[in-house]
Amino acid sequence: MSVALLKTERLSVAYGRVEAVREACIEIPAGGVVTVIGANGAGKTSLLNAVMGVLPSSGGVEFVGRALGAKPVEERVAAGLSLVPEKRELFAVMSVEDNLRLGAYRLGAGAIRTGLAETYARFPRLRERRGQKAGTLSGGERQMLAMGRALMGRPRLLMLDEPSLGLAPRIVKEIFAIVSELKATGVSILLVEQNARAALEIADWAYVMELGEIVMQGPAADLANDMRVIESYLGLGRH
Repeated sequence: MSVALLKTERLSVAYGRVEAVREACIEIPAGGVVTVIGANGAGKTSLLNAVMGVLPSSGGVEFVGRALGAKPVEERVAAGLSLVPEKRELFAVMSVEDNLRLGAYRLGAGAIRTGLAETYARFPRLRERRGQKAGTLSGGERQMLAMGRALMGRPRLLMLDEPSLGLAPRIVKEIFAIVSELKATGVSILLVEQNARAALEIADWAYVMELGEIVMQGPAADLANDMRVIESYLGLGRH
């Protein structure tokens, strides 16, 4: 892996006496796509929320070589971190375009116009529905809107929490194609997914998380051919 854009050192998250994440050490290289795969309840979402500053944690998080410490979410966003949460968390009664504009609230009018043009080029369906209320969109369209809103802020690292959750296979394929395309724009991506097969196909590097711990890591292509991963996450048994 190249020089790390984001690095965690023994990052831990606890809910009372229950440790959801235990001393996780991960690195995200500049311009890379890294995935964290694992079963439901493995601690993947807690890991992302700790990096974003949504959850209190112990250990360290470095971004662009600087320790984030106790910086609030707003400062992490300003530094170039962005999270698309599992539930998308859109403003349902607001229009598609107003949701997008909120993603760029820190930027000037010119940057917002440019961002909207780029987002509509990347997600043509959002252009078609730009005046429609976000709450009336389909599941796939809501995911596109959540990703578009995050990208409006010009992040250096985009973190995606279960972007394929609840979507039809055809839409899942489309979403992952967009994730692959984003790499060419220079945006680094940290992808948390239960759909291990799709995640490993587009990632450069992968971590496997079980019961709050990173138990395996390596080039995504290698993990996709590792028998332990195949048996546990790809549903192919021993064949």
